[in-house]
Amino acid sequence: MPNLKIDKTDARILELLQKDSRTTNADLSEQLGLSTSPCWRRVKHLEDTKVIKGYGVLLDRKKLGLGVMVFVRVSIDSHSEKEAKKFEEEVTALDYVVACYSIGGDADFLLQVVSPDLDTYAEFSMTTIRRLPGIKEMQSMFVLKEIKPFLCFPVKPQK
Repeated sequence: MPNLKIDKTDARILELLQKDSRTTNADLSEQLGLSTSPCWRRVKHLEDTKVIKGYGVLLDRKKLGLGVMVFVRVSIDSHSEKEAKKFEEEVTALDYVVACYSIGGDADFLLQVVSPDLDTYAEFSMTTIRRLPGIKEMQSMFVLKEIKPFLCFPVKPQK
């Protein structure tokens, strides 16, 4: 799918909505110096073209009792499409796995996992992750401090 051409106004809309997805069209148009109708049409176009995939909120995982974050590198036995797909389906269903990426290098997948505490993570990793189909090797890397958590994508106008 080709990249959509993002101009300066679209980039600003995306920047503002990423910071606060509850921004009203009236507030957005005021900040952009546009009238409400063209502003709404631009947002609608960004939604229709799936640049904006949805709206959400940022949660404080620690206040939700999820004090442990771990990145888990996983290597699988077989690199067949069928085996990889089966692994992806199984890992997608796990609540504590909040993100999963297929990666290059000496591992096949990188999982981002949250857990209430170390004991719960240990149990989860040994009884659930280790038992996923085709797991050859896994390595847990515990987050000691979040320095720059993901908040938003950098959006620049395209030339």
